[in-house]
Amino acid sequence: MVYAANFIGPCSGSITFQIQGVVKAPTDPSLFCNSTWISFQYVNGLEIEGGGTLDGQGASAWPYFDTSKNSNCPTLPITLKLDSIKNAAVHDIHSINSKSFHFGVFMCNNVTFSHVNLTAPGDSPNTDGIHMSVSTNIQVLDSNIGTGDDCISMINGSQSINISGITCGPGHGISIGSLGKIQNEVVTDVHVKNCTLIATQNGARIKTWAPSESGSATSINFEDIFMDNVRNPIIIDQHYCSSPPCSSQASSVQIKDVTFNNIRGTSSSMAAVTLNCSASFPCQGINLSEINLVYNGAGGPAVSSCDNAHGTATGMELPPSCLKSSLDS
Repeated sequence: MVYAANFIGPCSGSITFQIQGVVKAPTDPSLFCNSTWISFQYVNGLEIEGGGTLDGQGASAWPYFDTSKNSNCPTLPITLKLDSIKNAAVHDIHSINSKSFHFGVFMCNNVTFSHVNLTAPGDSPNTDGIHMSVSTNIQVLDSNIGTGDDCISMINGSQSINISGITCGPGHGISIGSLGKIQNEVVTDVHVKNCTLIATQNGARIKTWAPSESGSATSINFEDIFMDNVRNPIIIDQHYCSSPPCSSQASSVQIKDVTFNNIRGTSSSMAAVTLNCSASFPCQGINLSEINLVYNGAGGPAVSSCDNAHGTATGMELPPSCLKSSLDS
């Protein structure tokens, strides 16, 4: 059993931190109403390894996620948070049943996650696998993530992100956003490749609030991704709303230069490709290439749905593309 622990630099040199056995978080509500359980701050040169397991014992905390009923506990702790970390590697550790996010990454540069296993029940609230913001040069490689929320989520300030070799499910998919809650939120230069998503709510997703402040998501590439019974394999949602009633106003976040290449497999809904973009800031430079998504239910083939989306489609297009050429009026 380990209570909240915060390891703060700067340090005189590189640090190797080993996690062995099963490390358990407290279940007493008076002890877990914090933003983090285990965190590292202001370290240049950090390695976290050891083959051990961080057990957040989240079932004790998930009922407190509804802050409208539990105002005394406004936030639940992230299992492992990296804050202002440079040149780090996190590998060969496990996280189960996190109370909130498994791993949080904030204001970091040059961090690699590899061979990590992050799991929580599919109905557990807000248990994102890896959640990153205001961070650059982040790699997530060769890992298994199954949660009750996004397997990997990238919000404001995520730049130069490389994700490869991820098996995701259950969960809400690999997501950019939501963006637009505050002004000038930006995500750029994201590459997601060689991943498998199994029975997730979404596959490759970009989401923005509506209405929203200004912002952008640019230079995004989803490539060589296999979808197995995914509800929304390819989705851009610029009318994201987490709790009705929802506004019909348009998003002010510009989505531009997004490629979906060699996306194949099965969709659990007929809507295999949904590009629901903003009327005020239509999506530009969307590229669909070699799309082969089959609806695995009854009632008809998979379909594409496009609103305010401009770009090109090449190669196999199943379902048939509904994109408008950027030259179309």
